Amino acid sequence: MTERAFLPCRIAVLTVSDTRTPADDRSGDTLVERLTAAGHMLADRDITPDDRVGIAEHLTRWIGEEAIDVIITTGGTGLTGRDVTVEAHRDVYEKEIDAFGTMFTIISMQKIGTSAVQSRACAGVAGGTYLFALPGSPSACRDAWDEILVHQLDYRHKPCNFVEIMPRLDEHLRRK
Repeated sequence: MTERAFLPCRIAVLTVSDTRTPADDRSGDTLVERLTAAGHMLADRDITPDDRVGIAEHLTRWIGEEAIDVIITTGGTGLTGRDVTVEAHRDVYEKEIDAFGTMFTIISMQKIGTSAVQSRACAGVAGGTYLFALPGSPSACRDAWDEILVHQLDYRHKPCNFVEIMPRLDEHLRRK
């Protein structure tokens, strides 16, 4: 049996924050460093304020771009009043990937104990695009990438991965 070839994904990174700038966006930097080191392409990168409608509009715009396969957001997954990233993600999801949040919580619990309950990391699919909402800390971004995403966004990962089903994510939108 022959080994599968690596298929790079085109990944956009969106930092959700009222205070971050390109100069101090350490979580965004962490994700960009990891995704490019893994062989993926940075399709776009931006920072947007903690505003549910604005976040959902940004996600929707990127979902509509053929040059983007995956969107990773960082920030706004906590419990405070301004943390609305999860709600914005769910506003655009067609399907939620429930096990992503569960896996992230298990990984976080091993590192930060019961404080892991304060994260609402989530993932879903919309318009043939994967979306992942990660907490705003560099360590949480490292954990999500190193323990989950680096594997699931690698076509060579067995027994299954997100990349191999990517061509079928929007099959319900195509004519039969």
